[in-house]
Amino acid sequence: MRRILGSLSAAIVLMVTQIFDADAEILIGMAGALTGPNAYQGEQQQQGVEMAVADLNASGGVLGQQVKLISVDDACDSGQAIAAAYRIVAARVAFVVGHQCSSASIPAAEIYDRAGIIQMTPASTNPRLTEEGRDNVFRICGRDDQQGSIAADFLVARWPNAKIAIVSDGSVYGMGLAEETRRQINKRGIGETLYEDLTPGQSDYSPLVAKLRAAGVEVTYFGGYYREAALLVRSAHEQGYKMQLVSGDGIASEAFAQVTGEAGEGTLFTSFRDPRRSSLAEPVVNRLRQQGFEPEGYTLYSYGAVQAWAQAVTVAGTVDAKAVIAALRTGEFGTILGQISFDHKGDVRQPGFEWFIWRGGKYVPLE
Repeated sequence: MRRILGSLSAAIVLMVTQIFDADAEILIGMAGALTGPNAYQGEQQQQGVEMAVADLNASGGVLGQQVKLISVDDACDSGQAIAAAYRIVAARVAFVVGHQCSSASIPAAEIYDRAGIIQMTPASTNPRLTEEGRDNVFRICGRDDQQGSIAADFLVARWPNAKIAIVSDGSVYGMGLAEETRRQINKRGIGETLYEDLTPGQSDYSPLVAKLRAAGVEVTYFGGYYREAALLVRSAHEQGYKMQLVSGDGIASEAFAQVTGEAGEGTLFTSFRDPRRSSLAEPVVNRLRQQGFEPEGYTLYSYGAVQAWAQAVTVAGTVDAKAVIAALRTGEFGTILGQISFDHKGDVRQPGFEWFIWRGGKYVPLE
C-alpha cells in the first residue's frame, strides 16, 4: 500500500509539475519567408526574433514566465501564409511577429483577428494592412505611401528632365510601391516614359531591359524585391546600357550585391532608418556579428517588435490580447529603434525612411 501511495504521490507531483511548466511558458510566433527567393530576408526576421526572445528569457521572461518561439514558413506566398497563420493559431500563441511580405501579411491578418492574436510586422509596407481597421494589427516599419512620396520627390529633384520608367514585379508590395511612386511623380508634373510589369522568378529580363534602352530611359524606378532588381541591373550592365536603378526597401539585402557584382554599384534605394548605427542597438548588433550574422534589413525591426510587445504586456499585467492592444495603442516603448508609439491604425508614429546607395558590395547611407 505504501508503494502504491508513493507511486500515486509521485504521479500527482509529476502531473502538477508538468501543468506548472506548461503554464510557465508564453508562446509567441514568427511568420516569414524561410524558403523561396525571399528567404534571405526571412532569415533577418528570424534572427532578430530569436535574439529578442533569448534576451527576454535571460532577464526573467515576461511576467515571470519564459517565452517560447514557434516559427512558421510562408515563402512570401499568400496561400502558404494562410496555412502558416492557421498553424500559429493552432499553437495558441499570444503574439506573432510577421509576416514579412505584404502579400502574406494581409491575408493572414484576418485569421489572427478572428483568433484574437496580436500581429506586428517588421517589414510589410503596403498601406492596406493597417487601413482595413483591425485592432490587432501593428506595423513597426513605415508605409509605401510615405516611401513612394519620398522617392518621387527625389526623382523629380535629381532628374527633372530625364526619361523615367516605372517597373513593378507584380507583387502586392512591388505593385503598391510602384503605383504610389508613379502617382506622386505625376502629381509633380512628371510623366513616366514607360510603365511595365515583369514576371517574378524568371532568370532573364534582357527583353525588358532592351525595351527600356530603346525608349531612351535613363532612370528606372523598380517596385519589388532584390532578386528581380539585381537581374535587371546585371542585364543592363551586360548590354552596356548605363541605366540608373532606384528602388525601395525590398533590395536592402546583401544578396542583391551577390547577384549584381560590380554592376550594382551606384544603385539607390529608400529603406527604414538603419538602427545598426545607433548606440541603443550596439550590444545586439555586436552579439549577432559575433555569431556570424550581419543584422541588416529587417533584423533589428523584428527585435524591436518583440520588445514593444513585451513592454505592453508588462504594462497590461497580462497577455490577454485586448489589454495588450490597449497598452500598445496608448503607450510609448523604449526599443533598440528608439522610443516608439503607434497611432489609431496601428502604424508606428516614428517610421523614418532614408536613402542608401550600393558601394563596394554593401549599402551605405547616401550623403
